[in-house]
Amino acid sequence: MVARTSTISPAASSLGLLATRLERLRASLIELERAVDLAPYGKQRDSARNLLHYLAFRRFDLRRDQTRLSHWGLSSLGRSESHVLYNLDAVLSGLDRIRGRPPAVRPAPAVPDPERGRRILARNARTLLGPTRPGRGVRIMVTMPAEAATDYGLVRNLVEGGMDCARINCAHEGPAEWGRMIAHLHRAERAVGRHCRIEMDLAGPKIRTGTIRPGPAVVKLRPKRDALGHVTIPASVWLAPRSTSRSESLGPDTVTVPRSWLRRRRLRELVDFIDARGARRSLRLVERAGTRYRAEMGKTCYITSGTRLAATLTTGQEDLASVGPVAPVEMRIRLRVGDRITVTARPDPGEDARRDADGQVVRPAHIACTAPEALRFVRHDDMIWFDDGRIGGIVRSASAERLQVDVTHAPPLGAWLAADKGINLPDTEVDIPAITPKDRVDLRFIVRHADLVGYSFIHTSSDIARLRDELSHLGRPRMGIVLKVETRTAFEELPGILLAAIRQPPVGVMIARGDLAVEVGYERLAEVQEEILWLCEAAHLPAIWATQVLEGLTKTGLPTRAEVTDAAMGVRAECVMLNKGPHVGVAVSALDSILRRMQSHQAKKTAMLRHLNVVERFFAHRRAGRPS
Repeated sequence: MVARTSTISPAASSLGLLATRLERLRASLIELERAVDLAPYGKQRDSARNLLHYLAFRRFDLRRDQTRLSHWGLSSLGRSESHVLYNLDAVLSGLDRIRGRPPAVRPAPAVPDPERGRRILARNARTLLGPTRPGRGVRIMVTMPAEAATDYGLVRNLVEGGMDCARINCAHEGPAEWGRMIAHLHRAERAVGRHCRIEMDLAGPKIRTGTIRPGPAVVKLRPKRDALGHVTIPASVWLAPRSTSRSESLGPDTVTVPRSWLRRRRLRELVDFIDARGARRSLRLVERAGTRYRAEMGKTCYITSGTRLAATLTTGQEDLASVGPVAPVEMRIRLRVGDRITVTARPDPGEDARRDADGQVVRPAHIACTAPEALRFVRHDDMIWFDDGRIGGIVRSASAERLQVDVTHAPPLGAWLAADKGINLPDTEVDIPAITPKDRVDLRFIVRHADLVGYSFIHTSSDIARLRDELSHLGRPRMGIVLKVETRTAFEELPGILLAAIRQPPVGVMIARGDLAVEVGYERLAEVQEEILWLCEAAHLPAIWATQVLEGLTKTGLPTRAEVTDAAMGVRAECVMLNKGPHVGVAVSALDSILRRMQSHQAKKTAMLRHLNVVERFFAHRRAGRPS
């Protein structure tokens, strides 16, 4: 009888082992916290402490423990990012009660509970990104297209549609265009009655392909035909006055002519010319827009600088004009699996491979790198990717002057590599300054006009101090910073980067999924972006879900099912970013609707358990006696 009462049941033994393991986990949290001096963190001490706890917490594999805790009806450890120690102590107290023991007194510093953790994160997000809109707790950031500098209506539509933050990428356009975009934004703010933050991204040491030797200066116009060769859509060209401002984009199907000659034209008039091949062609003027005319034709033609256009005045007199300078055709390099391309440090224009009469390669294709200092870090057998991962290869030989690359990844029919396309080196530790001379110049404009600065290609925690020093020198030491995680190094160094960031707020993190996918591999992107979200929440820092959100809708006006689901996942961040495209206004409105709907279902990782209308149909069928 005594032996039976002294026997410990398997359940009690299992609970004891579980409690011991969690106590050991708790001790590791406290040990890491005590090893770090938290005094420099000041008011951000609780966030630094919680991040340290989370880092120690995630060193353990807790999958079996999670299952056992769920069996006993205890709160999961998997929703504790913003309040790690508080949640762990609550679970341990629950285990004490189940084991029939009074909850132990576990000494601990004051740590955030779930509500306080959420409040700290919400406060940091509001300080950096501004307030949220009624009914939507996630902000929308939009990358300004070049047209925002000339089209006020576009900017106003974005603000009215739900844009909370306008992003200007300093890698494109220049101060004149940025200034006009900002002027349009402020005008739209006054008209709509809502403030919109401005974020300007530093270009950073982006490694890109250099220029490619241009082709002939010619505009080729070709109509679309059906299977029988009948014209379905005529070829089209705009005739613009030659004095058009250089800052105004003419487009690929535009040629310039004297303004005085254009003033004498009229709709439906025919214009005759001989094209670059000696073929006789005619244009018909079909549309007028301001000082421009759009013309159509039913045959292919080639127009070059100096092409003579002949119209007829009402008097019957011939009216001649010459086409102005035509830009050279932008060339590209065709690459297939098995091809070789040389990446050079010299800024020589790139060229496609040269072949002999039998099609054999005499000289491989070559292209320059815009950050030649990066080449010295590349080693034999390192992977290299071009154009957001569309083309990939292995470095067969490497020096500070050139890389010889064998193409191993490309579409079945090959791919075209153009100038100014990204180069990713995921296997290479590239140690070049995160702030370039161009960035320092751009910062002078940014500190005068923007609320936030996007920090591209950050690699280590020391990069944050460098940017803060630059901002202090320019009189904006407390300017908001968005850290763009877009390289494998930045992801691997993220815990240290976040600890440094907490000390110097306001700051947030952008998950730049385009470059990041190339760097870590597409198959790892899903887990990597989850880990970044968890770490940001543990640090109480806002996260921005970026790159290719609703990209199909933005570019074509039609979303895919997958991208709508992806956009809905953005509700777990504090901000979602849309890239530019012809239909960006439609995409802003759609994203606003998606985020509002998802907000009632989920906050971060936690299901809100809102009443579901769909279950009412089930019960209605049961009441009516119909099959459910």
